[in-house]
Amino acid sequence: MGETGKRTSLYDYHLSLGAKMVPFGGFEMPVQYSGIIDEHISVREAVGLFDLSHMGEFVISGSRAASFLQRMTTNDINAVQIGQAQYTAICNENGGIIDDCVLYRFSDHYLLVVNAFNIEKDFGWLESNIQGEVLLKDRSDDFSLVAIQGPYSLDLMCQVVSNPEEVKSLPFYWHCESDVAGAHVICARTGYTGELGYEIYINGEEAEPVWNILLEEGASLGVKPVGLGARDTLRLEMKYCLYGNDIDEKTNPIEAGLGWITKLEKGDFVGKAAIAKAQSDGPERKLIGFELLDRGIARHGYSAICNGNTIGIVTSGTHSPTLGKSIGMAYVDSFHASTGTELGIDIRGKVMLATVVKTPFWTKGTATKKV
Repeated sequence: MGETGKRTSLYDYHLSLGAKMVPFGGFEMPVQYSGIIDEHISVREAVGLFDLSHMGEFVISGSRAASFLQRMTTNDINAVQIGQAQYTAICNENGGIIDDCVLYRFSDHYLLVVNAFNIEKDFGWLESNIQGEVLLKDRSDDFSLVAIQGPYSLDLMCQVVSNPEEVKSLPFYWHCESDVAGAHVICARTGYTGELGYEIYINGEEAEPVWNILLEEGASLGVKPVGLGARDTLRLEMKYCLYGNDIDEKTNPIEAGLGWITKLEKGDFVGKAAIAKAQSDGPERKLIGFELLDRGIARHGYSAICNGNTIGIVTSGTHSPTLGKSIGMAYVDSFHASTGTELGIDIRGKVMLATVVKTPFWTKGTATKKV
């Protein structure tokens, strides 16, 4: 497996912590350390530490950077202030989602964080659409990214950053610069778990001391390293989309429930006409959340059934460690998308009862709380 993927600068640390490694997004990444349920609970109740260095980072600058990003992304870049972050998407002309990403605005540039699987595709698409004074750089190999997530994440941040008061004052989806363990970092109050959390962007060569100090200082708070397995169960409890499972180039933001990051009123952008048509006509299918009423786990690709007819397909499913229920997401035809609708999930030839429920599944997260 050593030749199957790149390694983050923290690879050896994961092995020393007993991590089980798997290929993911072109990297060898930790899927679990102590166990998915244990790690999941530590994030919901205390604090977890993630290596997310596989993610891609593009720097966009130049006099036309803002207008370029306004044309290439679905959200309204004019709403983003210096020091703020924005969840957005890149679409093709057909309104299909090329990627979902987070955009950070700085005084003289933007940082676009993209999914590991899509780094080359995204960069090529953006590069082919440049017009005017825009400088686009792929800095993915220069950055390491670690995240701390959980109710005690701010307590841990305040123990390690050089400017605890500034970090403490960060609202949800804002960022600032700081120093941790002698490394200059970008500290963002963002994350993918539904809990209070921070993502720390570091020069790749300086990741080890940052990782170490977070583990050492966080010991008294119950910090645990967390792998991709628990990251998946945590995001699914929030009904956060995973690219390649729940969204892709064959899905548009309206059917995926991402209309809130698609600002049709902002002016023209790539994919606008197709997305506007999907919104005005009403989507033929919708991404819904469901709970299984029977024992079992609905996996990606399983069929959703109603009255013996296939009405959709499961995109993600798991047993929720927090709720003690089997939950999932599926695209179903819009007629069957209302909360309370009963349907079946075909699990290896046996139809298990399920019901469409309101999402997010987990509603007690601390991500947006005032601190």
